[in-house]
Amino acid sequence: MRAVVQRVSEAGVTVAGRKVAAIGPGLMVLLGVSREDGEPEVRFIAGKIAGLRIFDDEEGRLNRSVLDCGGAVLLVSQFTLYGDCRKGRRPSFTRAAAPEEAERLYELVAEELRRRGLSVQTGLFGEAMSVALVNDGPVTLLLDSERTF
Repeated sequence: MRAVVQRVSEAGVTVAGRKVAAIGPGLMVLLGVSREDGEPEVRFIAGKIAGLRIFDDEEGRLNRSVLDCGGAVLLVSQFTLYGDCRKGRRPSFTRAAAPEEAERLYELVAEELRRRGLSVQTGLFGEAMSVALVNDGPVTLLLDSERTF
């Protein structure tokens, strides 16, 4: 799994002109699922998202997690995170999971984040979405569950 995690002061998703999700301060997470992913990757990525210490403490240091701050998470499926652009000009998406499996694991990530005590909003899987956010900091991190040894 791959995730782009952004610390935000607010974020929202609109589909066909209708607001379907919105959060105040917290994390905007774009999540990509690969063909190789399963439930261990769900637990890994959810744990990383919930525990990342990327919010300021009293001294202005990045020492607090979204859980510590009482922030929310906006989770949006983003299969293009598995776009391979090494050859040619058109990305290849062969490493991205099939839609049915990607949706299942995406929903499991949302459930796992909720189980860890977070308020989670989601986009609409498979829909054309407009995502708006105000990146706070800016703070943007890339997470990848693939283990390289």
